[in-house]
Amino acid sequence: MSAPIVIAHRGVPGARLEHTAESYQLAIEQGADYIEPDLVMSRDGVLVVRHENELSSTTDVADRAIFADRRTTKDVDGVAVTGWFSEDFTLEELRSLCTRERIPDVRPGNLGLAGTILTFEQVIDIAEAENARRGPGEPRLGIYPETKHPTYFNALGYDITDLLLSTLRGRDLDTERPRFPVIIQSMEPGNLRWLRSRTSLPLIQLLEHGGAPYDHVLAGDSRDYAFLASAAGLAFIAEYADGVGAHKSLVIARDAEDRLAAPTALVGDAHDLGLAVHVWTLRDENHFLPADLRNGQGPADHGDALAEYLAFYDAGVDGVFSDSTARAITARDRWERRSPSATGSPAPGA
Repeated sequence: MSAPIVIAHRGVPGARLEHTAESYQLAIEQGADYIEPDLVMSRDGVLVVRHENELSSTTDVADRAIFADRRTTKDVDGVAVTGWFSEDFTLEELRSLCTRERIPDVRPGNLGLAGTILTFEQVIDIAEAENARRGPGEPRLGIYPETKHPTYFNALGYDITDLLLSTLRGRDLDTERPRFPVIIQSMEPGNLRWLRSRTSLPLIQLLEHGGAPYDHVLAGDSRDYAFLASAAGLAFIAEYADGVGAHKSLVIARDAEDRLAAPTALVGDAHDLGLAVHVWTLRDENHFLPADLRNGQGPADHGDALAEYLAFYDAGVDGVFSDSTARAITARDRWERRSPSATGSPAPGA
């Protein structure tokens, strides 16, 4: 077995604002193997880093009178969403916004923080700078971008997948031997299948715990996420991807009392097909933990997240998306000490 990789999920959102330079830098300092940006589009065709294209949950756009007339309702992947959207703002306008905490009730410690919206190029710059700082024998820091809503953006005339690939090529990162590791992830099979014919970079199919990929919905394809998580669905994924990024409940189920139950067959089925399994998202707060690992009374109180990490490492996952890199590393160190056969942290396809 290989030691699981630790993917800094939007940086370290448990301690810094997600998708900010400060958050990514803290993840690097804490030992992350990869930093993870979510990618959406600006009006002038620039890849910018946000959890979603709707901006009011992560910025102060709603407080800016100059942008009040841009509030609108859009159909995003079949869901009516009201707010302000990245594709309606130029990069210059987006950079004028201040970022803020997305889930203040769970992370009140981040309420006093502010940041600026980054471009994908700036995240690459952060990784470049860190890898330049490291010695020749040290492992390279990787990036793990996600294309958000590719079908939605295609309908608006933005090919987010092609722009991602051209950006990587322009930075000498879409090669057989990129200067540092890159893994591409998406919720939709269609853009991953398109990428498979154009790049040798590792590709990860994300799996939700419910619903279906939006491109499948539009095409009338009945293969939902439940099917994709099955042995037959994983065989389909193995035709174009190197692994799956699975919602954690697909790897370890919870019982009727919301406690951790037994591992499912997903990891074994995926490994039988040569697919890596990266699980999302592990977090410290009670709000996200199973009932038997919560401590204290409030959703923001930190529970026994270490035990949850160890359970997933024991289940055989190849990587974890984490909101607390330090906790993920501590758990991995403990797991490795009791699993002497674990060595290294390979990326899928390596």
